[in-house]
Amino acid sequence: MSATRIRELIVTPIAFGDPPLLNSNGVHEPLALRIVLQLVLEDGTVGLGESPGGTARLERLHAAAQVVAGMDVFDATAVCAAIDTALLPTVPSSHERGWTTSAVEVACLDAQGKLLGRPVSDLLGGRVRDSVPFAAYLFYKWAEHPALDGRAAIADDWGEALDPAGIVEQARLMQQRYGFRSFKLKGGVFPPDEEIAAMRALAEAFPGQPLRLDPNVAWTVETSKYVARELDGVLEYLEDPTKGIPGMAEVAQDSPLPLATNMCVIAWEHLKPAVEQNAIQVLLTDHHYWGGLRRTRELAAVCEAFGLALSMHSNSHLGISLAAMTHVAAAIPHLDHSCDTHYPWNSADDVIVPGVLELRDGEVEVPTGPGLGVELDHDRLERLHRRYLDSGMRSRDDTGYMRRFRPDYELRLPRW
Repeated sequence: MSATRIRELIVTPIAFGDPPLLNSNGVHEPLALRIVLQLVLEDGTVGLGESPGGTARLERLHAAAQVVAGMDVFDATAVCAAIDTALLPTVPSSHERGWTTSAVEVACLDAQGKLLGRPVSDLLGGRVRDSVPFAAYLFYKWAEHPALDGRAAIADDWGEALDPAGIVEQARLMQQRYGFRSFKLKGGVFPPDEEIAAMRALAEAFPGQPLRLDPNVAWTVETSKYVARELDGVLEYLEDPTKGIPGMAEVAQDSPLPLATNMCVIAWEHLKPAVEQNAIQVLLTDHHYWGGLRRTRELAAVCEAFGLALSMHSNSHLGISLAAMTHVAAAIPHLDHSCDTHYPWNSADDVIVPGVLELRDGEVEVPTGPGLGVELDHDRLERLHRRYLDSGMRSRDDTGYMRRFRPDYELRLPRW
């Protein structure tokens, strides 16, 4: 058996701490879910991958593990195709299948890089920058997860942020700790005028720094146009103010601001109608659902061809995903805006050995070690897996968690 053959894919679900971050769906629960992959080759080399969690994605990754054994790690295209074929009968959506193939592809590239002694960015064509800029990801948040069902309250050192002053203070902490030079606010929580006030307060506190606002489709078309007019000259772009490609296209007709998305253009078949309708001007990539790092680099070339600016989307994640994001961003020539990252909110529970990935001056240096350049902390992985098992949590439910404290909370999109 060849040393480059895949012996097994180890799939480990984990749970890690998350603050009470507010959004248009509700509020984050005390734990977030993620899945760590270890792709073990016949010679003992291990490639790492990371995926969003939840029962459905866990089941699909277990199915992938049955398919990839015996395949050559350098034949990543065939590996992903085999997984895609295996999932097709039960997962008709190519977008949903892409969540699985992308995580395995990252693990393949990590293993390839370790075998060759080259970083993943080299496997993607070489890096065009030595460090990747990221934006501070600001959230309205409670001071703590309230006490619930005998569980004590869970506080954090970020404090409360429920008004413009709180958001500005959070941004100052983000800048002090990590040196961020651009800022994004997750909106859709309070009436639009309150969030407009928060963005104006940020502009005053951080003059000349790029700002962006993402209400996660909480607004109607008319409200979106209103906010765009009010924040003209304040924001670099407005992200997903309203739902769907037609809705975004209608806003774009009158918006003085570029519109960005990670919600209405999330698969290849969405690109053509979005371009034809001029619905977006900035695409937020995410290798987790675009099919992996190589497909993300291909997507960047398509965006360049159609004049779409590029940034990168984030969800709650740990260091393996951050390393993958950093490598692919380093290999994209036209990265027009700083990337999103939740890492400051979740890094205390990371599963990688500290020292390689650090946010300094708002940037992450591209790891130069083999593969992703990061090493798994097996003790931490086991603890977080045990937390997952003990928690009983198997899916994310921001709305349900909010209703534990506000029984009359209604999920309405658009809300304003």
